[in-house]
Amino acid sequence: MRHCVIMAGGSGTRLWPMSRAQQPKQLIPFIAGRSLLQLAVGRLDGLVPLAQQHICAAEGYREQILGALPGYGPANWMGEPMGRDTLAAVGLSAAVVATIDPDASIAVLTADHIIEPVDTFQALLTQAFELVEQAPNTLATFGVAPTGPATGYGYLELGEPLAGAARVVRQFREKPDLATAEAWVAAGPEAYLWNSGTFVWRAATLLDCVARYEPETYAGLMRIAEAWHTEQRAAVLAEVYPALRKISIDFAVMEPASHDAAVRVAAIPMVLDWLDVGSWPTFAKTLQPDAEGNTVAGARTVLHNTHGSLVASSDPNHVVALLGCDDLIVIHTPDATLVCRADQAEAIKEVHRRVGHAHGQHLL
Repeated sequence: MRHCVIMAGGSGTRLWPMSRAQQPKQLIPFIAGRSLLQLAVGRLDGLVPLAQQHICAAEGYREQILGALPGYGPANWMGEPMGRDTLAAVGLSAAVVATIDPDASIAVLTADHIIEPVDTFQALLTQAFELVEQAPNTLATFGVAPTGPATGYGYLELGEPLAGAARVVRQFREKPDLATAEAWVAAGPEAYLWNSGTFVWRAATLLDCVARYEPETYAGLMRIAEAWHTEQRAAVLAEVYPALRKISIDFAVMEPASHDAAVRVAAIPMVLDWLDVGSWPTFAKTLQPDAEGNTVAGARTVLHNTHGSLVASSDPNHVVALLGCDDLIVIHTPDATLVCRADQAEAIKEVHRRVGHAHGQHLL
């Protein structure tokens, strides 16, 4: 059967001060009143039955997440006792799904993307499911045509054509410097695509790769899987999961798989609107700009002689006024306000760290 797993982890520190430990970015209702997680779940409507939809996230968010998703219950939930990067999370999802459906094909999706139109996205997922069902040794990923020399994304170096629009992935390329990104973008989308972080594979194939490339992690995942449907689940998770290697699925599996003759890594181009909402500048792209290029979300504002700025607020009674400002990000919450130049948005992670150190973890 076909299953879908939404990865709803990530700390969202680049979206501070709205993204907090108690309300991470995937739960903030800042996309026309809906959260990124709700949008991600909505994209599964009609694709697979509810019983074959799963959420993998921090165990501490169980109540919030399940409460925000009507129809979802404990059977749809895979809780991580702590974050151990994507190899552990993705491996956990494959190991758990395999306990209930050994022949499962799994789409691994993320909760921080905006993808439109949904019907096109579902058609691409269906194509990927068919690809891995026809050739079970295939690990399928999805690539996005670069719109510029982004240094915050990984890239897929493409090889020979496969069925339909799919291409062999010759190599996974990690986040490049600007000069390298410019060269890859200049080579065109026939040569390089952005790595979207969306995958489809047979559960058994993925686990076989983990067994070959990361045997200690595989052994730990098998211990968790054996205990998953027993009263020992929590105890085994607490013992085993923190010891799993902290590494991304790209580094641990996809990169070595692209050089492994026993496995075929395929990329399917996603020809649609795709946005990774991981920072305030990308969030601004979800909003309609005014004549001066300013974007506003949930804020009462007065903007005068101001251009290219983002203002967002979670306090409907607070007025934000900008005078003579260009290319600023202003984010207001009842207990913290961020003001920064748009070109410094990547450094919000460091500000987040310093705020916690100087003023207390309650602000994080």
